[in-house]
Amino acid sequence: MDYVLWIADEYAFDVIYSSFSYLGLPNLARDDMLRQSCSLLCISGFGAYAIYMIFSTISFYLFFDKNLMKHPRFLKNQIQQEIKMATDSIPTMALLTVPVFLLEVRGYSQLYENVEEHGWPYLFLSVFAFLFATDFGIYWIHRGLHHRGIYAYIHKSHHKWIVPTPYASIAFHPVDGWALSLPYHICVFLFPMNKSLYLALFIFVQVWSILIHDGKYLTKDPVINSAAHHTVHHLYLNSNYGQYFTLWDRLGGSYRKPTEEIYNIESRSPTKNGLSGAAEHEASTLKSKPALLKSP
Repeated sequence: MDYVLWIADEYAFDVIYSSFSYLGLPNLARDDMLRQSCSLLCISGFGAYAIYMIFSTISFYLFFDKNLMKHPRFLKNQIQQEIKMATDSIPTMALLTVPVFLLEVRGYSQLYENVEEHGWPYLFLSVFAFLFATDFGIYWIHRGLHHRGIYAYIHKSHHKWIVPTPYASIAFHPVDGWALSLPYHICVFLFPMNKSLYLALFIFVQVWSILIHDGKYLTKDPVINSAAHHTVHHLYLNSNYGQYFTLWDRLGGSYRKPTEEIYNIESRSPTKNGLSGAAEHEASTLKSKPALLKSP
C-alpha cells in the first residue's frame, strides 16, 4: 500500500495538504500518522469502489448469464439493491481497514521491496502460501459468520441475494466484508511478501470475489471453488464456505458438489411457465429443505 500512497502523495495529496495552510491549518508531513490515516482512508475507499464498479460491470456484461435473472428468487430491482448495499458499506469497511494499512506503510509488516532479498523461488512460493493461508482463514471466518448466534446480525444481508450477480460480491454488512478481508492483511505479518506481488494479489482477490458471483461456470474442476460452488452456497447456505479451493470444505465436511442442473446452460432457458429448468429444480429443492443453519 505504500506504493499507492507514494503515488497519491506525489500527484495529489501533497497539493491538497499544502492548501490547508491557507485555512490556518498545519501542512502535515508525508510520514505524519494523521495524514497517512486520512490518505489511506481515501485511497482504500475510492480504490474499493473503483475495483468493484469496473470489474463487476465488466463481469456482468461479458460473463453473467442473464437467464439467471428469470430465476423465481431473483429479486425485483436486485442489481440496484446490490450496488446500494455495497456502496453504503465501502466507507465503513475502508475505515475499519485503515489501522492495518497504517501498520503496513509504517514498516510493521514483512513486506519487502526487492526480489533479491528472498529470491525468485521464494517469490513464486509466496503466491501459493498467500492463496493457501487466505483460503484457510476465509473458510473459518465465513463458516463462523454462518453460526446461529452471528448470522442474523452480520452475514444474513449478503444471503438476501439467493441468485447473486457480480454486483453482490461485496454487497454485505461492512463488518462482514472487513472480517472476510482480514486474512489478506494478516498474512503479510506472518511471512515475507514482495510489495508489488502483494498489491497484485490484493487486486486479484477482489476480482475473484466478483467472478464467483457471476454465474459463469467455466470449470468443473473439483479442486477450484468456482462460481458454481458459490452458487450452491447461496442456494443452500450451509456448504462451500471456501474462497479459491474446495480443500477446507472437504476437510471440514461442508463440501457440496454442484449438480448437473447447475452446470447445464440449456436448463436455464425459459420454459413455458417463464422459469428455467434449473430454476424450477432449485426452487423445488429449496421448498423441500429448511434453510436453517448449523453451527460450525
